[in-house]
Amino acid sequence: MDVLRLIDEIEDIVEGGSSLPFSSKVMVDKDELLEIIKEIRIKLPDEIKQASWIKEERQRILAEAQKDADTLLNEAENRLEELVEQEEITKKAKERAEEIITKAQNNAKEIRLGSMEYADNLLMETQENLKELIELLNENRKELRGIK
Repeated sequence: MDVLRLIDEIEDIVEGGSSLPFSSKVMVDKDELLEIIKEIRIKLPDEIKQASWIKEERQRILAEAQKDADTLLNEAENRLEELVEQEEITKKAKERAEEIITKAQNNAKEIRLGSMEYADNLLMETQENLKELIELLNENRKELRGIK
């Protein structure tokens, strides 16, 4: 992650800065730090784009799961119509069709739940990463301003 690398650079600059006697303050190159902060601002949208991609991927997975469920339901309905045409097995055909529909609905539900959980986990991980970045940035800004 580029943003984390840039934050590491800021830490290195602060740690390598010239210490002021009798204080915990250090002198650093202002332009160098501002350049790195500028790069972080440029890179952060990429992190946000990644979160958006995860959201879009979740939607795609859900749509695909719904499409699969619809296909299974259509196949079950088609099979049911074929079986109804045969008089002697009409009752068994209806029972089997209902089993297929129930199974298709259960499969669709499982796929939908699994994909939502997967997408939620990805979003949560990205959110945690962004929280850590924001906290680290806030701490670094406080340090740069001499606030603890």
